[in-house]
Amino acid sequence: MQEQIIRTDNIFTQSITYKNGIQADILRFDQVHPVVSGNKYFKLKYYLQEAIAQKATGIITCGGAYSNHIVATAFVCKAMGLKSTGIIRGEKPITLSHTLRDSLQYGMDLIFTERKAYKDKLALQQQYQQDNQYWIPEGGYGITGAYGAAEMLQGIDASYTHIIAATGTGTMMAGFIKAAQPHQQIIGINVMKGNEQLINEVEALLTAEEKEKNYVLLNSYHFGGYAKQSAELFSFMNRLWHDYAIPTDFVYNSKSLFAVFDLLEKNYFAEGSKILAIQCGGLQGNLSLAGHVLDF
Repeated sequence: MQEQIIRTDNIFTQSITYKNGIQADILRFDQVHPVVSGNKYFKLKYYLQEAIAQKATGIITCGGAYSNHIVATAFVCKAMGLKSTGIIRGEKPITLSHTLRDSLQYGMDLIFTERKAYKDKLALQQQYQQDNQYWIPEGGYGITGAYGAAEMLQGIDASYTHIIAATGTGTMMAGFIKAAQPHQQIIGINVMKGNEQLINEVEALLTAEEKEKNYVLLNSYHFGGYAKQSAELFSFMNRLWHDYAIPTDFVYNSKSLFAVFDLLEKNYFAEGSKILAIQCGGLQGNLSLAGHVLDF
């Protein structure tokens, strides 16, 4: 898949601040691909390899109307000559989101499911998966996805003491913990309100040895909840753009970068720390916003 679709040689590290003897950089995974953005390639990689090995002719997965995972899966399946099916949370709206319109253009069949039924993923899989289809869990969650996410940290400067990123399903955070060196702390920023049990989803993907590593999930930077709009957050996103030319989305990366600056102000990091923040992609979600909200 990588040779045909994805370039990873254009990912770069950008300095964002130096304060109190602490350096903070950002790793720009938003540069990977405009559709298969950020961590999506990495979380899909080994699922797709398994699908090909099993001679599947199609992929079936699930997600919301603005899901980065859905549109990335649709795009990559088209590029690989695989059929794709997306089970979408909620009834079919009168007007489809840009995400779903793009997914349709990439050839994905959409199945809309009322929200109560959507919660039972095993039942959905049993109801809709066909013999020639390979099932990928929502958001790529699973050990297979985590092993792919672990590769995001291959080759990074070993001097980083803290690696910080937004956390949705917990797959990327689990992958980072797998890849982390003994001196590094992995910090996950929970983008959902009232989902403190997310740490259990992360740890379900770890071995007993990996659970002994240094990691923490912070739950106070959700800005009201998953995909909630916030004037404060939009203002921060615009400052990031004007000061550093870094585009962020309002669901994930803006929250993790806000956390970086806030933790610096609160002296969370010891002097001499070196922080790596991850821009994990997903900028297409900003297309759901009114045109005057963001400056980029």
